[in-house]
Amino acid sequence: MTVPAGFQVLAETAFPKTTIVRGYNGRTLYVNVDTGAMEERPVTQQMKDIFIGGRGFGIWRLWNAVEASTTWDDPENELVISSGPVGGTTNYPGSGKSIVVSLSPLTGNVIDSNAGGYFGPYLKFAGWDAIELQGKAADNVVVYVDGVAGTVQLLSCPAMDLNTHVLGESLIRAFADSDAPRDLAAISTVSTGSGAEHARWGCLNFSFFDLKRKAMRIKQAGRGGTGTVFRDKKIAALVVKSPAVNPESNQPADLNRIREVGAKINKEILELDASQCDMRRVGTAHLVEIMDEYDLLPTHNYKFGKHPDSGNISSHIWRERFGQNMPDGCWLGCTMSCSHAVDDFELKTGPYKGERVLVDGPEYETAAGSANVGIFDPEFVLEMNFYCDTYGIDTISFTTGLAFVMECYEAGQIGPDATGGLDLRFGNAEAAMDVLHQMGRGEGFGVVVGQGIRRMKTAFASQFGADPAFMQDIGMEAKGLEYSEYVTKESLAMQGGYGLALKGPQHDEAWLIFMDMVNNQIPTFEDKAEALHYFPMWRTWFGLVGHCKLPWNDVEPSDNAKTAEPAKVPEHVDNYCNVFAGVTGVEVQPEDLILQSERVYNFQRVFSARLGLGTREHDAIPYRSAGPVTEEEYESRADRYDAQLKEKVNVDPSGKSTREKVSILREYREGQYEQLIDAVYKRRGWTSNGVPTIAKLEELGIAFPGVVEIVRPHQ
Repeated sequence: MTVPAGFQVLAETAFPKTTIVRGYNGRTLYVNVDTGAMEERPVTQQMKDIFIGGRGFGIWRLWNAVEASTTWDDPENELVISSGPVGGTTNYPGSGKSIVVSLSPLTGNVIDSNAGGYFGPYLKFAGWDAIELQGKAADNVVVYVDGVAGTVQLLSCPAMDLNTHVLGESLIRAFADSDAPRDLAAISTVSTGSGAEHARWGCLNFSFFDLKRKAMRIKQAGRGGTGTVFRDKKIAALVVKSPAVNPESNQPADLNRIREVGAKINKEILELDASQCDMRRVGTAHLVEIMDEYDLLPTHNYKFGKHPDSGNISSHIWRERFGQNMPDGCWLGCTMSCSHAVDDFELKTGPYKGERVLVDGPEYETAAGSANVGIFDPEFVLEMNFYCDTYGIDTISFTTGLAFVMECYEAGQIGPDATGGLDLRFGNAEAAMDVLHQMGRGEGFGVVVGQGIRRMKTAFASQFGADPAFMQDIGMEAKGLEYSEYVTKESLAMQGGYGLALKGPQHDEAWLIFMDMVNNQIPTFEDKAEALHYFPMWRTWFGLVGHCKLPWNDVEPSDNAKTAEPAKVPEHVDNYCNVFAGVTGVEVQPEDLILQSERVYNFQRVFSARLGLGTREHDAIPYRSAGPVTEEEYESRADRYDAQLKEKVNVDPSGKSTREKVSILREYREGQYEQLIDAVYKRRGWTSNGVPTIAKLEELGIAFPGVVEIVRPHQ
């Protein structure tokens, strides 16, 4: 086959084409980017029964590739990308997810991160249920999976700009059969950028070709530094060419069954979305004003939950800025269509200053992250959004990490000698962009910031005499991963949702703030523990099968509030049972989906224990996640906190100093968190130190000898 100009073939293998059977090809692709070794590896019935696909396949392949001593930057570490058996379905919305699994540069633990875009489904339709990448190339390489020709190539990458908005567009046009939009749309890429080379916050950008705009769009697997692993391996990009996609591409067991439930939810979305979350017009950005209203929008490093200027970055701003005034989907047939973008944005800083670019987003997390650093300028949000994306930097870790730096600066923990002269006070947009561009260039204070909050705490203490205890309290990371953008002080369940999340504080395991804080639906420790069992298991399921969770609960049936458990959206759960059975032919009930997730979830917890992590001490959270650290924070909500001292702690705050009240409230709240952990561990079938019991592993059918060997010392 013809290789695009400038690329040279380092290794090539032709593989016999497969026929997908009920959502599976029955094989995964292994590529060593150092040696050029390529092989197909079988997907066994045990893999399908226990690990299902997606995140499960990634964890299983990684488990077999690494040792307990393997670190993220060892050649043995792998990046595994998979969709799932339901991934690529075009008759049910949200079926375009890819899930990345690796060892994280931030946490040293297993990380899983998901993204929209076309790559995961296209990889499957090209003949592979997953791709695992191992080794370290000597120089930049591209892995090209041609699902039309049935070949896989390892290519040298010519010298070129590797930032995503340049590289991704170039690769789509280089590997497509022609410049016809449909040919361009048959290509999907995975790439990152220069920032991922210099920071541990590297994300991966998964592309899709926007036929309306006739341009490349991207979605991010943002969390945990997978882009950093990608660049450490000297991978410039992955490219896949897919055969034509249609409703039968998965060769489902019962297509009519999928069509029936798909038609039902598509009708709901078209009729109800505008009056509910309005995802088709504004996407997740609709959350900005809601979070501000409920004192949940992080500002000034999570000290506060609202700000008078929050309207400057709320949804009405983005409604006006998003291009085309129409829904945008990141997978074929997804009527949720929440993947919005701003067209023709003129950059004001950095290496591309003056260029007019397409900005994917902003999503809620990016806008809220800007609030967290005290910047309420939509122009900054878009500039930061674009450069984080093209440099390959996670916007969540960037803004949360920078908010930590700004508070340290304002509190006198560090000064200009630490920052290279940058005046890093809250609200300084120019300095914030300087940090990001330094990260992209690999120089200055930006490199220090890009190591993450956990490492900054150590560096600031040892080099500048900063107070370790203060930084521990305000450094919004757990397990080494920066918090996503929600204030959790008044929701004990959400504190647990963050602290107990396997990979670190990411809201994709459990978002319980409204159930807990607003609606008081889970008042007891047992109620909270049940929620922290069910919802992490349920949300895990989406990553096993290749689904996006947004069509589950960002639109609801009109009568959902009248059901026994409206937070679960039971009609939609039933839909997913039908979709899974419709594709795979395996009949399931709602409890079966939870069981599928429990197997993978518990296996991943054991994987953490194998790496010397995954015990109670690693589920600790910074105190700001639980309550007010400073007197300023307490005074900002003094009436609330004084009332809590009276009603919950049985302490009269009268006559006590603010410092005394902060201390009393802290002792109470930290005790509450420890009791919550006890309740959750008990509900999950774990020991008091947070390790799955052998009995639990036997119950789940995952008590493999190697697994039992790891957990036995913890029993």
